[in-house]
Amino acid sequence: MIVTESLSKRYPRVTALDRLSVDIAPGVTGLVGANGAGKSTLIKILLGLAPATEGTAHVLGLDVTKDGGTIRERVGYMPEHDCLPPDVSATEFVVHMARMSGLPPTAARERTADTLRHVGLYEERYRPIGGYSTGMKQRVKLAQALVHDPQLVFLDEPTNGLDPVGRDEMLGLIRRVHTDFGISVLVTSHLLGELERTCDHVVVIDGGKLLRSSSTDEFTKATASLAVEVTDTDAHPDGTEALRAALAAAGAVVSAGGPGTEGFASPGHVLFVEAAGEQIYDVVRDTVAGLGLGLVRMEQRRHQIAEVFRDADARTGAQAEGSGTAGQDAGRPAPVGGGNGA
Repeated sequence: MIVTESLSKRYPRVTALDRLSVDIAPGVTGLVGANGAGKSTLIKILLGLAPATEGTAHVLGLDVTKDGGTIRERVGYMPEHDCLPPDVSATEFVVHMARMSGLPPTAARERTADTLRHVGLYEERYRPIGGYSTGMKQRVKLAQALVHDPQLVFLDEPTNGLDPVGRDEMLGLIRRVHTDFGISVLVTSHLLGELERTCDHVVVIDGGKLLRSSSTDEFTKATASLAVEVTDTDAHPDGTEALRAALAAAGAVVSAGGPGTEGFASPGHVLFVEAAGEQIYDVVRDTVAGLGLGLVRMEQRRHQIAEVFRDADARTGAQAEGSGTAGQDAGRPAPVGGGNGA
């Protein structure tokens, strides 16, 4: 869908993209990086709206320097910032954008109604946009990006300004854009947790450079440990501690829950048990049963994407400290893997 080779964009005082080479396949791809990492600049270049300083880029097999108009016919774009006219209705605006994309009047109206229904604005479609909430405005922007049935959509920070419920609803819509309509998606975000739940593939950039490009499954692949959660009983008011002590006595390597337990309902009651072999499952089961505890879950643990960057940050910091260069390169991935993205 998208291929870049040594793509660079330099301004007098800043380098927005620095020899970026990446290949993005069909599906839902997350482009993640801290604010200022070069995400929006990359999208502008891919749309043919800004020239690159050097390198090449192709979208749907088309050269961005020669075929910008054709690319924009086949691609939808949801901008980051609020740019909607307040005094027109969602229907008027989306019909206008459909007509601008080349649809005839009747088809534009039909597509607009279908698209607004898909994004959950059908009942509010005749109200002026100025009276919409932030979440509704984001849905209008998504609708205009989809109305002409593109092959690919660029969604620039689509969850900006949304509360947790609104973010979850928007992420669900984004996922259905691909599953229901077969439209590939490139979605940018500075929140790793959002992409983990939504995307098939994640591309991470920092300072305009590619840090990593991997499938989400590879980012979050199973680790060699079991996450075990148990209930308390009258005999063992702290069932977790009782289990930890019993497993340690049996020779298992056990650690208490910490970073990476955010997805559990009771993270303080989670133990990580090193999975040295298949027999560890029997050891945990028999130990829990012997203590008379209730087993809530025993599952092979998966990484969160943020953990990859916490680990990389720790390694880089340790190396920099050891070489006397701390502060130069230490912690480069940290803005991407910050706590608000976990």
